[in-house]
Amino acid sequence: MQTPLRRSLPNAITLARLLLAVVFFVLLEQIDRTAPATEIARLGAWSMAIFAFAAVSDIVDGHLARRWGVVSAFGRIMDPLVDKILVLGGFIYLASPLFEPLPTNSMIGSGILPWMVVVMLLRELLVTGIRSYAESRGIPFPADWSGKIKMFAQSFCVGCCVYVGTRVEPFAWQVILRDTFIWSTVILTILSSITYIRRALQAPTFHDARDPQESAS
Repeated sequence: MQTPLRRSLPNAITLARLLLAVVFFVLLEQIDRTAPATEIARLGAWSMAIFAFAAVSDIVDGHLARRWGVVSAFGRIMDPLVDKILVLGGFIYLASPLFEPLPTNSMIGSGILPWMVVVMLLRELLVTGIRSYAESRGIPFPADWSGKIKMFAQSFCVGCCVYVGTRVEPFAWQVILRDTFIWSTVILTILSSITYIRRALQAPTFHDARDPQESAS
């Protein structure tokens, strides 16, 4: 049964995730590279925790909306938009001078390079353009499995890079895990772009998607 609470809760969680994204960015802004290493590590840990909580909320609101049958136009628009703000914003910070290696504090940095962020931004712009073009012609173009896997990898990668990038002499396994997820994320982002392009090329034409009576008029 669609109660007012059920109709509003998934969207409320989405908006709360947007607020958490703002808190995440504010915490990153508070990192002072001239501060003691312990202070940097503390802010890094809090930032990662906020990001992780926000990322998990993305799973919760989508699950509740589908389970209760309350998927709304607002949710379809805002949910992916907030996800992009959270994840891409995180990658932009990770590629900034804020997360460059800091030898004086024995910190190795995030490992994210500017060109990696460019690849991710281009992918999002490309997919958004394809989806908008298709749906404006009545052709449904929802996210597929490759997009969901890409989103999971990106979310884990941001959290991992924030944590390792603010640690003093992180363990070798932490660095290996970070680097593995960085390159896995880049590869999955590129592969995801290819799957969306293939779907777009295989999608029915505008006339095929229109109502038969409308096409005959």
